[in-house]
Amino acid sequence: MSDRTPLLLGLELSGTGAHPASWRRADSRAEELFTAGYWVDAVRAAEESGIDFAFLPDAFALPAGAAGQLDAVAVAARVAAVTRRIGLIPQASVTHTEPFHLSKAIASLDFASAGRAGWELTVSTGEAKLFGRKDEQDAASRWHEADEAAEVVARLWDSWEDDAEIRDVPTGRFIDRNRLHYINFAGDNFSVKGPSITPRPPQGQPLVAVRAAGPHSAGVAARRADLIRITAGDLATAIAYRREIRTATTAAGRDPDQVRILLDIDIHLAATADRAAAEVAQLEDWAATAAPHTVFHIGTAAELRGLLTEVSDRNAADGVVLRPLALPAALPHLPDIAPPAVVSADTPTLRERLGLPRPANRYAHS
Repeated sequence: MSDRTPLLLGLELSGTGAHPASWRRADSRAEELFTAGYWVDAVRAAEESGIDFAFLPDAFALPAGAAGQLDAVAVAARVAAVTRRIGLIPQASVTHTEPFHLSKAIASLDFASAGRAGWELTVSTGEAKLFGRKDEQDAASRWHEADEAAEVVARLWDSWEDDAEIRDVPTGRFIDRNRLHYINFAGDNFSVKGPSITPRPPQGQPLVAVRAAGPHSAGVAARRADLIRITAGDLATAIAYRREIRTATTAAGRDPDQVRILLDIDIHLAATADRAAAEVAQLEDWAATAAPHTVFHIGTAAELRGLLTEVSDRNAADGVVLRPLALPAALPHLPDIAPPAVVSADTPTLRERLGLPRPANRYAHS
């Protein structure tokens, strides 16, 4: 894209596509949506095309236009076995989920993928009655809880030192318990003693992603996220928002150069721009929806490459997350967008590929 660090490329795999009517297309493979093969094919196609990471959306409520949804962490674990390079970043809400369970699930995914796991931290809105445990929260309360949950998860990942497993056969000690630590977290929403029951993940701390979509989520992103997703109606807005987020990250006591800001781009690709426009018009007719207020690309893969070059040259973001309106229709075009994947015998972790250091363990003995 430019002489700077290559633009990071993410792909969001949202069911049959981000558009609620995408399942009505003849090529949607909607009948396979709840099979392992559908997800294996999609993620492997992304990996082979050089995509850096796959985002796997999830929620407790039914997604628009779909009849159900698989668990994103479980899907990521399934595709981890048949991929080697691509980062796997499932969404998981903290609003109705215990951080102890989430820390264990994402750590397990990091082991299953040999250090390629991430976690997109989300909150839940309008889903309290599905659980019956508490009343619906306002945005400030939800994101304050999310901030605490992120802290608990990070501490639990550190609650085992890297060399806690000693497997000393003569003494019968599998673990050196002096290298396991209580986290002793007490906040407004959680009181967690720890330690975890899962060893420290291969990356130390799997990458945390947060979508900065308002003041509360943006604050959590600035304090907690390695990957910050943004939406913008145009590149000028994205440039300004990126600058604002980097300033907030610095104010939170973090190095903004250790955070990657990713711009969401909704896409629909076809052999010609006219055909792409006609296909999107059909989706709109089926669903009677309007285009979202985000950077949008309807056209060819070559034209999308031009947009990505502009994102890079204008320093609008460190990477993008492509959100296909119709996922199976987009997959054949990915090789024309991304550079070919290079998988070496010693495939680095996701942190290493993104140039992010492996965090020191806060509890480790000096």
